[in-house]
Amino acid sequence: MQIWGKVFGALLGFFFGRFAGMILGAWLGHILVDKRRAPKAGPRQNLFFHTTFAVMGHVAKASGQVTSADIALASAVMDQLRLSGEARRAAQQAFREGKSADYPLRERLRQLKLVMAFRRDLARMFLEIQIQIALSDGSIDGREQAILAEIAHQLGFSQEELVQIISMIKGGSHYHSSGAQGPSLEDAYRVLGVKPSDDERSIKRAYRKLMAQHHPDKLASQGLPDEMMALARQKSQDIQAAWERICRERKMR
Repeated sequence: MQIWGKVFGALLGFFFGRFAGMILGAWLGHILVDKRRAPKAGPRQNLFFHTTFAVMGHVAKASGQVTSADIALASAVMDQLRLSGEARRAAQQAFREGKSADYPLRERLRQLKLVMAFRRDLARMFLEIQIQIALSDGSIDGREQAILAEIAHQLGFSQEELVQIISMIKGGSHYHSSGAQGPSLEDAYRVLGVKPSDDERSIKRAYRKLMAQHHPDKLASQGLPDEMMALARQKSQDIQAAWERICRERKMR
């Protein structure tokens, strides 16, 4: 996967987007490796941590040779998570493991799915992170697409859902890089995963479904920490903003 030479401090914010970038920082940082709060991570946290970096390495290798820029990107993620010492070495080892041609992707994903205990929201976040890695050069090639399809399948997502999530992530990235002019109507539709040709009922149904999926109270009931609640609130705000943009354009109520 070819990645341009840019300042890596800006790379995460630009290519991962506000929400997905926050996922990397808060989800991995606080749920998986924040030793200040959880000095002894349990088996589930360790598996999340290891599998996330290993699959990142696997996706990075999908297009062929892993470049120095790929490695620098992984290092930038580790810096973002403030990994040092043993934790950083573990992340680097996981990334190297994932680059191996015989990395048992299916087996590792099945193990991850088991420990996630069918928490679809967490599975989706994991998938979104890997999509962002594949999109770091601005596009997804055939080999990357095949790996993402396998990840989606093993985590219980259909190919239609994968295509929709990729589109929504692309829309979300545009949504947050639009500057003072604000997001375009097209991006607002993509954030909700709908089309301009959809009727009002379909758009409203998609909006309500997304709001329910990211409702902070629902996530709290699943045992997610306060940091994840902040992410859910931010995502809900993005969904709400997209909905309001569409409502203004279509004069919906």
